[in-house]
Parts: sequence; C-alpha cells; structure tokens
Amino acid sequence: MIRKFLLPASLALGVVLSAGAATAGEKLTVMLEWFVNPDHAPIVVAKELGLFEKAGLEVELVPPADPSSVPRLVAAGKADIGVHYQPNLYLDHATGLPLVRFGTLVETPLNTVTVLDDGPIRSLADLKGKKIGFSVSGFEDAMLGRMLASAGLKKEDVELVNVNFALSASLIAGKVDATIGGFRNFELTQMRLEGHEGRSFFPEEHGVPVYDELVFVTDRARIADTRLRPFLAAVEQGAIYLTNHPDEAWKLFIKAYPNLDDELNRRAFTDTLPRFAKRPAALDLGRYERFGAFLAESGLIGKAPAVDDIAVDIR
Repeated sequence: MIRKFLLPASLALGVVLSAGAATAGEKLTVMLEWFVNPDHAPIVVAKELGLFEKAGLEVELVPPADPSSVPRLVAAGKADIGVHYQPNLYLDHATGLPLVRFGTLVETPLNTVTVLDDGPIRSLADLKGKKIGFSVSGFEDAMLGRMLASAGLKKEDVELVNVNFALSASLIAGKVDATIGGFRNFELTQMRLEGHEGRSFFPEEHGVPVYDELVFVTDRARIADTRLRPFLAAVEQGAIYLTNHPDEAWKLFIKAYPNLDDELNRRAFTDTLPRFAKRPAALDLGRYERFGAFLAESGLIGKAPAVDDIAVDIR
C-alpha cells in the first residue's frame, strides 16, 4: 500500500472558507505517507492558490524519512496531521495508537491485483498455481484472500513472492504472474510507458468492501484543534479547483514540484482526479463499519472498533 512515485484573481479573492480561519500565520505540519506525488494534488494546489494562507495557516508538507513511522510520529506530536491509509488506521488502533481520521483525501481504493494484458491470466480463477508478487504483508494478504475466495480459490492455491517494491519490474520480467499492491493510477501507466500493457482486478469488484485509500489523521487529543476545520475547507476548495480546472491545476502542481514534470506523473495526475474526495470532512459510517468487520473477519484485528473510536466528522 505504500507508494513509490492560473487561478483567476476573482476566484482567489472570492473563496470563502466557511469553517473559519485560524490565527494568521499559524503553522500546521502535515506529514505525508510517501514523497510528494499526484495523490497529494488537492493539498499542493490549495497551497499554491493561497487558500491555506487565506485561512490563516502556514502549511508545511513533510515527506517521511521512513513511511512506516508516520503513525507513530503523529501520535507522538511530531506532526499535527498525517496522511495515512484507512486500512492501516485499524491496525494502528489495535496496537493502541490514539489516532483518529478527521478527513479524506482519496475516497476510493487504488490497490489492485495486476497481470500482463497479453498474458494467460484472464480471470482471478486463472491464478491457481501461479506466483503473485507483493511488497507489504498484512492488509494486502487479507485483500488477496477475499479476492481469491470470490473466484473459488484460497491463498494456499497461489505462491506469494516478496518482490520488495519492484512490482512492475517483476511482472514485466516474468518473475511473477501477477502482483498485488500496485496502484491503478500509477503502475498501469508505468508499465504502459515501458511498452507493456497491464490489466488490473479491483478489490472492490471482487468481495472487498469499498474503503478510503488515503485519509487525514491526527492524535485524538488534538481533534478539537481549531486549525483542522479550515485546513479541510482549503483542501476541499483545492479538490474542487482540480475538478473544474485540471490543466491549470497541473501547472500549479509542477510549479511547486518541477521535478515531477514528466509523462508518468502527468498521467497519474489525470487518473487520480476522479478519486479525490470532494467533501473531505464527510464521514461514511457504513463504509467504516463494513470495512472494520472485514478486517476482523480476516483476522487482522481482534474486533472491529466502533467507528467513533477511529473516525470523526468535525464539520
């Protein structure tokens, strides 16, 4: 699940953050789950449009030195906000970390099981006896188990191979027959640019409950922080701007991060546009209940937590 990878003056002046503004210049540290990439476009665009500044916030985006440390660092107060994966939030809660989701960044799954388009795998049932490459165990094991079950298979019917983070390379080289953990807005384009078409099976179409891929989390003790609501309001305006003005938003994105101005990131940017939350503060209780039950049924957590133990609506 870990990733590798011009505003009109009238609009700039007219944006109203109804959630209220924090004290001018209040610093807010946002620790990302990986280095900056198109998944973070609403935050980057909001910053480039001056929406955080208008809300009285000075937002700093911090890529982690170690992506696995983000939950612990946020819980320890080393960052005000963390970008995190909804599935991992349940696992962190089970270990006692006092994290809570207060907003959504990417509201659909991105994870996939991917195969070569011209290969012999035409359905999940064809994976019987095949090798599947993975990078991170845990949730992806549960996801794969449920997907295979939808095709009448068990995890024992396949061979799992740890390919570290060389998912696409391992698949293209024929070291594995499929991969799990590649993101549909990144790996498929990466493969295409290297001359190999891929095809993906989506977990939410094969028995896995729909979940939010990326969410905003904070320490539960900080959930009353007055900076959180204007932060989400600015992110929402950034997401709406992305939807209405994708080309202008791309220009803002690469202006902020010119090192990402290449074909892979350009296509990933476009592919991710429909997946950003347009109402980042909104909480779907049913979605969280169903997904918690799935993780408990899969044995990853002992018991599904009450939704308000891990997620809140601060609107």
